[in-house]
Amino acid sequence: MHEEHVPEGWELVAPHHLPLRFEMDEEGGEPVTGVRSLKELVHRVSGGPETTPREDAGLAEVLPFPFLDLVGLEEVKQGLMLALVNPDIGPVLVFGPPGSGKTTAVRALHPLLPRVPRSLCYYGCLPSDIEEGGPDAVCPACAEKHRRGEPLAVMEPARLVEVPFPVRPEELWGTLDERAERQGKFRLRRGLLAQADRQVLFVDEWTRYEAPVQEAILEAAAQGFYRLQRGGLSAAFRAEFLLIATANTARGLPPWYQMDRFGLRLWARPVEAQARARLWSRVRAWRRHPRRALQEHQATVHELRQDLEAARERLRRVRIPDALLHQAEGAFARLAIPSTRAWLAWVEAARAHAAAEGRETATWEDFRAVAAMVLRLRRPEALQRFQETQQPDDPEVLTALEQQIVDSR
Repeated sequence: MHEEHVPEGWELVAPHHLPLRFEMDEEGGEPVTGVRSLKELVHRVSGGPETTPREDAGLAEVLPFPFLDLVGLEEVKQGLMLALVNPDIGPVLVFGPPGSGKTTAVRALHPLLPRVPRSLCYYGCLPSDIEEGGPDAVCPACAEKHRRGEPLAVMEPARLVEVPFPVRPEELWGTLDERAERQGKFRLRRGLLAQADRQVLFVDEWTRYEAPVQEAILEAAAQGFYRLQRGGLSAAFRAEFLLIATANTARGLPPWYQMDRFGLRLWARPVEAQARARLWSRVRAWRRHPRRALQEHQATVHELRQDLEAARERLRRVRIPDALLHQAEGAFARLAIPSTRAWLAWVEAARAHAAAEGRETATWEDFRAVAAMVLRLRRPEALQRFQETQQPDDPEVLTALEQQIVDSR
């Protein structure tokens, strides 16, 4: 009998011991081997390189700058928290000069984001859909799960979904699912807009994106859904997200017709001279030991998150007396702002401010506190003045508020 030669460091392996990798089709099909050729089989047995590249393991740990360590930016911090309390205010635009901390402030929000339902369904069905529209409002599979008493979603902290730059249309809207297509099936794959449902969608440096991308994001944010059509297939995907964008004033602000879509316009005021030493100290501590910097604020952040949760719950009970609403209407009329969105954003921001302050009845001080954040740069002359002076505050807003108090007495 011929004795087979085995090189040093090798050993014979019986065929039934070959380490073949099996995968199950996601739809429950037959198992298939991950080995596609004899060459790949030899590489697997010998420990050589694989013929297919591995996916990125995604091992980077994201440790944002602590929200409570932000120096200055008081309006930005307050406005962002009001948006978390009441997303009905509308999209948020944080604008300011380069290096003023706009992006850092938004990313620092991550530990404060609320818990939201995450659908267990590919189509995004949620228990609230059944509560509002009955079993017919969800897909057949979820209707059956509901009938059996099985959960349709799980609660988890919201995510900050950041739009990459540049972004391809298929990444934003979605496209045909290539994996399903290889199996002879046709299905649409959700894009970033659908993945951001019930989350916070962050667009850094808004003005560097192309107009179709900007319009798609704004329209989805306004409607709460978008429709995708590819290869004869059509589907409507839920996209109820809070949009937060930043704008570098060195690049210019969004065009006038887009500015109206943003409910809050938060000015990232440069840090004052006497606070720069404190800013440097905090940034240095975070860069050296980011985990330690976050842990130092863990208890306070937990309390702040609970306060925001309580404010969101209280918001549903906040009312505005008719007399106060008429007073706000008078001030708004003095400014001659043509936008209905501006009026709605002002009212919702005042309600959020009252809820955050622990009250269930709004006051004139709530309207005053949020007036600048909502009503600035709403008129063409105010926007022109900002482009010339880089001063965002509109003195006519304060004048209108004060005059309305006088007239109401």
